[in-house]
Amino acid sequence: MANEPSLNPNSETRSFARVPAYRRILDELRSRIEKGELKPGDRIESERVLAARCGVSLMTARHAINELEREGLVNRRIGAGTFVAAPKIHFNRLLSFSELMGSREVVAHTRFVGAHLIEDDFEAAARLGLPPGTAMVKLERIRYGGNEPYAFETSYLASDEFPDIARKVRARDSLFETLQRDYGMSPAYADEEVDATSAEGRVAEYLQVARGHSVLRIRQVVFAANGRRILYDVGVYRSDRHSLMIRRFR
Repeated sequence: MANEPSLNPNSETRSFARVPAYRRILDELRSRIEKGELKPGDRIESERVLAARCGVSLMTARHAINELEREGLVNRRIGAGTFVAAPKIHFNRLLSFSELMGSREVVAHTRFVGAHLIEDDFEAAARLGLPPGTAMVKLERIRYGGNEPYAFETSYLASDEFPDIARKVRARDSLFETLQRDYGMSPAYADEEVDATSAEGRVAEYLQVARGHSVLRIRQVVFAANGRRILYDVGVYRSDRHSLMIRRFR
């Protein structure tokens, strides 16, 4: 009988040893954050304590923490330490707010501020390719991740194309899902304009930030697959909870 290959009991240890020391620390802390063992706001071990516990140099421990900070998983606070960061939402796909939050395993919910029938917003009508004076539904909502406000969104839709949409969105809590299930309109792509602005007045109050606080504003026209404009949305997002992911080609 041919000899069967034997397993080297030290192979796993040797493979583990080939992983850079900073990577082992990085993977351990990332795993604890992703599993919820370390929660947003929790303080993690200092670089000096990590270095002593893991038997590595202070520079190696610092490298691991730098990588966690680059990934947006922790925040350094001068004089206080390093803390687990609240989840950030990355805008790199056309997803509803509920889907974005779900991708980060954060429970999303909505507070309706208002639902109005309007005819005098000429910019919104133009964005939707509608004649001036066209009746539109205007929805104003505060979007929450957990108990924290993440965004204030104002959405515009043609009222004759989407009758009773305010009530249906309230019931389902997702505008994209409502468009798809109740009106047969699946958002396919969007044209977006992104700029930085300041939170003022009621927007600052809704987002629980100081007046003048920097926020991210995204103006978005959403299209169905056939090119039909179905939604114009103006979202104001807390800059400390969102980032915009862009891939550029040359």
